[in-house]
Amino acid sequence: MAKVVTMGEIMLRLSTPGQTRFVQSESFDIVYGGGEANVAVSLANYGHDAYFVTKLPKHEIGQSAVNALTRYQVKPDFITRGGERVGIYFLETGASMRPSKVIYDRANSAIALAEPKDFDFDLIFKDAKWFHWSGITPAISKKAAELTRLACIAAKKAGATISVDLNYRKKLWTPAEAQSVMKELMQYVDVCIGNEEDAELVLGFKPKHTDISSGKLEIDSYKEIFKEMKDAFGFKMIATTLRESYSASKNGWSALLYDGKTFYQSKHYTIDPIIDRVGGGDSFSGGLIHGLLTRKPQEAIEFAVAASALKHTILGDFNQVSEAEVDILSGGDASGRVQR
Repeated sequence: MAKVVTMGEIMLRLSTPGQTRFVQSESFDIVYGGGEANVAVSLANYGHDAYFVTKLPKHEIGQSAVNALTRYQVKPDFITRGGERVGIYFLETGASMRPSKVIYDRANSAIALAEPKDFDFDLIFKDAKWFHWSGITPAISKKAAELTRLACIAAKKAGATISVDLNYRKKLWTPAEAQSVMKELMQYVDVCIGNEEDAELVLGFKPKHTDISSGKLEIDSYKEIFKEMKDAFGFKMIATTLRESYSASKNGWSALLYDGKTFYQSKHYTIDPIIDRVGGGDSFSGGLIHGLLTRKPQEAIEFAVAASALKHTILGDFNQVSEAEVDILSGGDASGRVQR
């Protein structure tokens, strides 16, 4: 298997128990997670040497975040220790027509204030086959945006394939701010991952006749935008999840991959009920990276969408499934029967 590197922020997640609301909860359930950390866990589960790059405080909460990663065999060699705080996010899980809600408390976290001197990127990317980051990291702070740029330069120098999940977060920056930073970073990207909202807000592309809230998708509009994105930025591959949001508890789920010549569409899954959709996109990214490293494009997109469908059934940010379990689902067994 390959050496893969991801970089970003791991946060402490405080979730209301069950589907209770913030205002009625008297306690929180604790897990750790964050876009690129979630991808690293997926890749470690599939057998890769997965390294997560970040900065965390030396105190016990910082160590707990490190422990959450090493529990799943993510390698902590390039986690710098220092700073004052771990970012926090609060999650209220929705149900039926009531959406989930997230409140961030992540300002001035250790990685947001990290400096280039905190990381030896040449060492980090030595022998790396893949580097993955998301639009969340440069949105955290100007310093984190510069770290992302330097990491991309070093990864490209090392010959690693670079992927990005566009991952727009309106609570972190505006579309104008996102485009001013992200468009410049696209010159380093080989594989671009993002849904229809991300493509519009981060890169300025919008699929025609597509409305996620209607539960209907026009695949041809995605094919048009993929061609436009490839022409604009030279991506080798572009992928998107196709979510049909019937309610907070029931989604349709599939995906599309374009390699510049052929469009590959996955099979369709109906996820009902959703247990936890946070990290669903990250589990798709992790599955796609593994698929592209080990399989042909159609097999890669099938693996990615099956992996992310399974994530919707698992509490927490991390997708705690094995390659074999994903293969069973992608191979056609969605019965959910007891495995004896």
